[in-house]
Amino acid sequence: MDTAASEAPDPGSQPSDAAALKRAKAEKIGRYVAMFLMPLLMVSMLVWGYLAAMHAPEPHNMPVAVTGPAQQAAQFAAALEAGNADAVDIRVVDSAETARQLVLDREVTGAVSLADGGATVYTAGAAGASQAGTVTALLAPQVLAEGLALQTEDLAPLPASDMAGLGAMFMTTALMLAGYMPLSLILSNSPELLRFRRFVPVLAGWAALISALVWTVVGPVMGVIQGHTAAVLGICWLAVFAVGSVQLFLTRILGPMAVLAGMLFLMVLGVPASNMSMSVHTMPGLYPLLHSFLPAAATGESLRSVLYFGGNGAGSHLLVLVIGAAAALLLTLGLDALRRRRTPDAAPPVVQVASLHGGPRPKSRRWRYLTLGFFPLAMVAMMLSMMLGAMYQPTPRDMPVAVVGTTVEQAEDAAAGLEENLSGLFELRALDSAEQAREQVRDRSVAAAFVLPTAENPTAALITNQAAGVSAQQVIDRVFAQVASGQQMDLATEDVAPLATEDSMGMATMYLAMGWMMAGFMIIVVGATAAPASRPLRKLLPVVAGWAVGFSAFLWVIVDVFVGAIDGHFWELWAVGAVAIFCMAMFTAVFDRFMGMLAILPVIAILMFLGIPASGAAMSIYMEPDVFRILHEVLPMPAAVESIRSILYFGGDTVGSHLLTLGIWGAVSLVLVAVIDRMRPPRTEAWPVEAVEAVEAVEAVPAVEAAPAVEAAPLARHS
Repeated sequence: MDTAASEAPDPGSQPSDAAALKRAKAEKIGRYVAMFLMPLLMVSMLVWGYLAAMHAPEPHNMPVAVTGPAQQAAQFAAALEAGNADAVDIRVVDSAETARQLVLDREVTGAVSLADGGATVYTAGAAGASQAGTVTALLAPQVLAEGLALQTEDLAPLPASDMAGLGAMFMTTALMLAGYMPLSLILSNSPELLRFRRFVPVLAGWAALISALVWTVVGPVMGVIQGHTAAVLGICWLAVFAVGSVQLFLTRILGPMAVLAGMLFLMVLGVPASNMSMSVHTMPGLYPLLHSFLPAAATGESLRSVLYFGGNGAGSHLLVLVIGAAAALLLTLGLDALRRRRTPDAAPPVVQVASLHGGPRPKSRRWRYLTLGFFPLAMVAMMLSMMLGAMYQPTPRDMPVAVVGTTVEQAEDAAAGLEENLSGLFELRALDSAEQAREQVRDRSVAAAFVLPTAENPTAALITNQAAGVSAQQVIDRVFAQVASGQQMDLATEDVAPLATEDSMGMATMYLAMGWMMAGFMIIVVGATAAPASRPLRKLLPVVAGWAVGFSAFLWVIVDVFVGAIDGHFWELWAVGAVAIFCMAMFTAVFDRFMGMLAILPVIAILMFLGIPASGAAMSIYMEPDVFRILHEVLPMPAAVESIRSILYFGGDTVGSHLLTLGIWGAVSLVLVAVIDRMRPPRTEAWPVEAVEAVEAVEAVPAVEAAPAVEAAPLARHS
């Protein structure tokens, strides 16, 4: 009796055990929710935000100056406004000099000066190449309709070292990234650095390091910018310091979720509103307003002012950064003081990520801090060197173009004559059939076809393929228009696959493919931290497969239903997207097994920083260094882009070969993961943080910084 009684379970302990099991179950569910929720929010926000801003640019209230004889200028302005409705915001000014100065001050996007039976359209290419083209396209037809002789003048042309104007844009993007990314890493790995008195000098030093790196890569190494060293270094430092200061405040009030707020205002809204890649006057009405106060716009316009306009206009944009930094730091100080008064004994932030490299937490703070700095430093360096290095001098190199004559011999003779003036730009292929040439343009084996005039048809023809790449078509149109003009022949154009009006720049192809790539690698990186129990292959495969199937459908809904950048093709895009996401997840898992969170560096380098230029989505691969033509055939991002193009515009003609490319990447990666796991099973629990370090964190971090992490404490205890 006594023995049995002693072995019987204590009834009082059962509720405690049940509560512990309930907490463990809730924690497990919470971890898996976090594993899916963070990638879902980040990827969908990026794809949705960028496409909504840029998928179908149309001019809206573009400020334009008109000058000339009073009556003529008034009539021209009235006719221009009547013909373009909401596209222009016209200012009639008193002189051509005033009009030119307004263009140089960027107070107007362009100007037209009427005089002596002619008209001169003024633009500033350095204020935005796309903007200059848009305003010229608005003004030129009206000039010609008035029977005036048209002249154009670029008052601030881009330099030969940065003919596409991408230097300031990529510098701005890199600075935004360097300003907000480290904060989420610090909060999760080394929250003691967020103490205000420690963080501000660290941020100042970090801003100096990043500004030196950006200037070195873009200036002396690549030669994209030349001169203006002190001004560029100063703007870069101020940009990183201001963004870091604002992100510190956001981290105080939002905790780990501050990374989403930073991404929203700095990248998703900030990059389109920066006016760097596309004019804000061709985007929805919200973006000109955002352009007036977001840091990406202030940084980009400051750099543009210094590099191309002698510093004219930089002051107001720099003031935005100064005010933003000062306000953020003052608000942070005030919030710290308030919360210390209210909760002087609050718990410190919980260390969510013991180490970034996937191993035990380094015992030396020096190594931990070096790893923290290396991560964003490497991201910035790779973005600038790979992406900007690929696209800052877009010049056609051996772009394949068919020349069609009545006989092959005639076409060869014409091609030889063209080659003398177009040496190295095009690879000219002689054909004797316009129909054969048209088919080659359609199947993308040549970029265009130039059909010579004949006795029966004295008009030359240029056959292009817009859906295969806008940038290639624009270059070909411009070059062969000059060829036809030089030979005094009429030229007709034919587009075998024009882009849909809802995606007039082909952006849906690029951002949908980017969404697939990001969804693949983020589910692994986030899952390894949020739910390490999911890492064994037998658990990971169904999780990733379900994610790939579900998120591919969700991305289609965003791009089609909410943004309207595509129309239909659900089943094909859903299936290819699911394959792409799954394969990229397996690829990322290989690096995750060795490098932990640092796996992002090689993965994003291959999938994004090399993949985007190699895809031909943003710029034709024939306008980039030759290595990208090789990468176009083997990397996953080009395979995804070409699959989407094929589905949307070419009846799925090449989807099979691109699915094979994605499948090879996925299959090889899956085999490697299986082999690695057999040799070294993946860890399913987070690495612990030493107790002494937790005590130091209590002493080092004020109560204000603890508040956002209180809810995360139970997770840390169980892990």
